[in-house]
Formats: sequence, structure tokens, C-alpha cells
Amino acid sequence: MRIIYPEGRVRELGGAEADTTNNRMELWAAIQALHTAGKVPVTLITDSEYLLKGITTWIHVWKKRGWLTVGKKPVLNQDLWQELDRLNHPEAHWQYTRGHAGEEGNERCDQLAQAFARGEQPQLVDEI
Repeated sequence: MRIIYPEGRVRELGGAEADTTNNRMELWAAIQALHTAGKVPVTLITDSEYLLKGITTWIHVWKKRGWLTVGKKPVLNQDLWQELDRLNHPEAHWQYTRGHAGEEGNERCDQLAQAFARGEQPQLVDEI
């Protein structure tokens, strides 16, 4: 994940978890971004429609239904969705970008994610 501050500083974070899914890691990255940024204006850019639709649309229905889907089954990754919901705030703006479409920040995030998935420790930018 990359955090780009208004003045242009960049901070990259990342990690890996054994026996997990891509969706859980997408949620984990968003949680870490919001936790790191705090309650300040922030734009979160994702190539995950699951994450984007989940936090902007589906979550409202899940909460009303007691964290059950339309099919009355428990929401997958409920623990992470609840944490993301707790950290989300009105000045957090969610934006979609197509994956593998040449957008520099998204390509960098993909490189980091692949490296961590292979068990490598990539060099992270930290201009803090």
C-alpha cells in the first residue's frame, strides 16, 4: 500500500499472511491505510471492486441485516469489514482504478503485493 501525503511525501507499507485470500489482504491494506492516516481527509484508491462496493454500498445493508448477506448467510471477512467500518470516516473518499492499466501507483502496489506473497521483503519508500 502507498500513502501519498498532500505535500507529496510517500510512505509504503505492506506485509503477508499465510493461508489467506486476496480479498482479506485488500481489506487489511485499507484498514492499515486508515489507521495510519487517521481521521484526516484521505482518498483511498483501489483496484478491488469487492473492497470498493463493500465499503461504499454493501456494508450498509449488511449492518441493517445483522451482518448477513441477502441470502441470509454470514458476511465473509466480517471481522475485517467491521474494523474497516470502525475506521472509515466522512473525509475518507473511495476511488476505483482499473488494475494492470498502467497507473503508476497501482502498478507499484501490485509489485509490492506480489513480492510479499512470494515471501520477499521489498524495499519500501518511507519519506516520513
